[in-house]
Amino acid sequence: MTELEEVVLSIDEFEAIRLADNNGLYHDDAAVEMKVSRATFGRILKQARAKVADALVNGKALKIEALSAPE
Repeated sequence: MTELEEVVLSIDEFEAIRLADNNGLYHDDAAVEMKVSRATFGRILKQARAKVADALVNGKALKIEALSAPE
């Protein structure tokens, strides 16, 4: 795994995929959950799906961005 090229999914991208694809929420409802506009949610989800597809199709490691520790 250490030799694979990585595709990094942001926390927002991960959450968008979780809400839409795993939980099956409509985009309007998922946008409310994330506290963003419907259009913004759509853009985040589109970017996330493109990254996941790139990792799957091209054999790259998929890394989810870590939350930073509170100071």
